[in-house]
Amino acid sequence: MRVSKLLIVDDEESICWGLSQLGESHGHQVVTASTAEQALSLAESERPDVVVMDVRLPGMDGLTAMQGLYDRIGPVPVIVITAYGDLQTAVEAVRKGAFDYIVKPFDLNQMEQVLQKAVNESRREELVPGEPRQLEGLVGSTPEMQNVFKSIALVAGSEASVLLSGESGTGKELAAQAIHRFSERTAGPFVAVNIASLSENLAESELFGHAQGAFTGAESARVGFLEQADQGTLFLDEVADIPLSIQIKLLRALEEGEVLPVGSNKRIKTSFRVIAATHRNLEALIKQGKFRHDLYFRLCTFQIEIPPLRKRVGDIRVLAEFFLERFVDRQTGMRHRLTSETIAELERRPWYGNVRELRNSIEHAALRARGGTILPEDLPAAVSKSFLGMEESDTDSDAQIAELLKQWAEQQLTDPEQAANIYEKLLALIEPPVMEIALEKFHGQCAPAARCLGLHRTTLSKKLKQYGIENS
Repeated sequence: MRVSKLLIVDDEESICWGLSQLGESHGHQVVTASTAEQALSLAESERPDVVVMDVRLPGMDGLTAMQGLYDRIGPVPVIVITAYGDLQTAVEAVRKGAFDYIVKPFDLNQMEQVLQKAVNESRREELVPGEPRQLEGLVGSTPEMQNVFKSIALVAGSEASVLLSGESGTGKELAAQAIHRFSERTAGPFVAVNIASLSENLAESELFGHAQGAFTGAESARVGFLEQADQGTLFLDEVADIPLSIQIKLLRALEEGEVLPVGSNKRIKTSFRVIAATHRNLEALIKQGKFRHDLYFRLCTFQIEIPPLRKRVGDIRVLAEFFLERFVDRQTGMRHRLTSETIAELERRPWYGNVRELRNSIEHAALRARGGTILPEDLPAAVSKSFLGMEESDTDSDAQIAELLKQWAEQQLTDPEQAANIYEKLLALIEPPVMEIALEKFHGQCAPAARCLGLHRTTLSKKLKQYGIENS
């Protein structure tokens, strides 16, 4: 197998050195550049197989340089590295043909894996650069949100149906809008439909439209949401609430690209991309007979999980400041600022209402604050689980877990070899995730985590070692 040549472009000497060492340790030849202009010159003479390039460079930026690379040496895999992991950077990088993008500070193991994939890709020569787009909206710099940005960037240019899952208030509609804006259908309409807001009696008429006189009160014909979305994107929010009686008709419309209005025998051609969203477990609803599995597979070609805010605490300050920038006191024109104590309080809260609750809390606090400084006492009370009706969903989850464990036990006990030590296998299955969450909750402190679990600290330490769980 021939030796691959890597071009590393970064104005930080330590980054160039570290990546050079990594590349050479795998037997690759490595050349480095500190500017995009230097990289373009080297690319013509060295003909690299893979390029690793920083976004922020003196002079020409890395994203602009990518097109110059393609013009000079063709579609080469480019790994973009950046300290500014926003959605616009991610999408622009992918649209310009980037193989992947990684946010600083990055783990060398992560870079090693991506680098090897890029080297393998360079031998297939399949990359085709795309076109740049722009977007504002989703905010976040944590690894969890970077994964969301990357998923949006990867799927936007396709026609694949997308299922967005996550708790209420996490920003699923914003993600849907981002996919639409970066798609080839961006010039078409974005039709958002909240299924939960439709009455069951009128849901069919709202979705598919109806002919004049189709039912009592239908004095004129109505164009349904599916037809309104023609040449654009149809966003079905709370898709789990689609009445079972309508699901088969929706599936047929999606499969055939035709809509049959209520009371009509004339099918109407329509073409749209469908994005669905839900905060509920569709797989569980399928088992309960409340959601069709064939419709699920039609809606879920590509799935993106939007993480709850409490799982990305590092984004809370950024989001709070983002909302504050957009709130100016209409009477005084005053802008507000957050104290360190207020930020600490924001980061302590569970945010069961997620980003929507945070936005409302910031606006509430800005209205209450005097002198432009937002103090902890200016914040409204935190929203509880019971207020949002999450207690019931927790009970449902417990029942689902119990059912899954029963199925697992039945499967294990059908095989005499697997049935041996089934209890130890069960502990090894359920203990590690519980212990990891407990440690995460108490920021890696073993003593309070052990008390929470009802274990002695020594017992917890032994189990952590047994399962290979790192305790930071």
